[in-house]
Amino acid sequence: MARQRRTSSVGNIPLGDNAGPALSTMQPAASSVRASAKRRRALSGVSGQPSSSRRLWLRYRELTYRNTWINPLLLMGFFYAWFYLSEDQSENHFLHKFLRLSYAVEGTGTGPENPTLYGKGPKDFAFVGFHILFFTFFREFCMQVILHPMAIYCGISKKSKISRFMEQAYSIVYYGLSGPFGLYIMYHTPIWFFNTTAFYEHYPHKTHEALFKLFYLLQASFWAQQSVVLMLQLEKPRKDFYELVFHHIVTVALIFLSYRFHFTWIGLAVYITMDISDVFLATSKTLNYLDSPITKPFFIVFAIVWIYMRHYLNIVFLWSILTEFRTVGDFELNWDTQQYKCWISQIITFGLVFALQLVNLYWLFLIFRIAWRLVFSEIAEDPRSEDDDDDDEDESSPAPESKKDQ
Repeated sequence: MARQRRTSSVGNIPLGDNAGPALSTMQPAASSVRASAKRRRALSGVSGQPSSSRRLWLRYRELTYRNTWINPLLLMGFFYAWFYLSEDQSENHFLHKFLRLSYAVEGTGTGPENPTLYGKGPKDFAFVGFHILFFTFFREFCMQVILHPMAIYCGISKKSKISRFMEQAYSIVYYGLSGPFGLYIMYHTPIWFFNTTAFYEHYPHKTHEALFKLFYLLQASFWAQQSVVLMLQLEKPRKDFYELVFHHIVTVALIFLSYRFHFTWIGLAVYITMDISDVFLATSKTLNYLDSPITKPFFIVFAIVWIYMRHYLNIVFLWSILTEFRTVGDFELNWDTQQYKCWISQIITFGLVFALQLVNLYWLFLIFRIAWRLVFSEIAEDPRSEDDDDDDEDESSPAPESKKDQ
């Protein structure tokens, strides 16, 4: 009998920068599985009746093993209760720097025409660190409580495919919120709509309104959380693992350096180009997992958005750094006035944005390869064949080819 073939690979896009692994989608280690089995045997009385306190502890361990969002929620609840039940909730409180924005500028916040401005400092690391814990909770809760049942409801049965669906659906949730949020903030700044000249006007940008600073630090927390899980390699590395690691390193470096040296308006523009394109990328992947009839037309929409956001605008930024960076505003290094727009920062900024362009070009090549197959080779394969043979194969593997191409 002739071997059946899979459905079109369009939408099975091997780009991984929008969906790092989560605790809930990782393959459990053999030691973890054995420990869980031992706890279940103890609870069922197979290995003797433990004490009531021991049974309670085993139940808790097993519950949190299967619901990885519980421990982060308990920790956050403890810290929030400690802070908000205290009489003193000012910056003098130990937890203030973890839960609230620090460095409010005196004399601001007196009315709508004079909103509260915030400076920057070491306490911002505490805020980022705490919200790494928040994103750990939020990601795990969304996946296990909302997206896993949704995957089952949509008829996805393979474990590996459920994991990929949850990762991409979570990306839609996160980037679907952060992208419009970033655009809203940009709309209220002089850099709307990617006005590159305004990147450098009135530099250095040492203070920001609350929403701007909140957005920037939450993005830092999100990418830091993604990077920690990725670097620990708690799941099997994907085919584009090294490109993904490189992308995360460059992104985290851009976040830190742009914040520390006051190039946050450039950083905001880069954030938006990544977030908006990632919404379309994650949606295209998710539609493929659902075998949606609009997978192919949406893939075309995604490719157009990706090229505009990740390449056209990126090149606009690079050209701006080569030209306007030097000519708009002061161009000197002065540590006393925190004036860092100079020749060395120009090289570093250009290098980091260009590094993003390089990894995006690699992913663009993969997009073009899929588009070529869409136009010139209608690969219509049965999803019940090879998928069952490689259950652990991740969606970042190259798109399948027909026998004629092999």
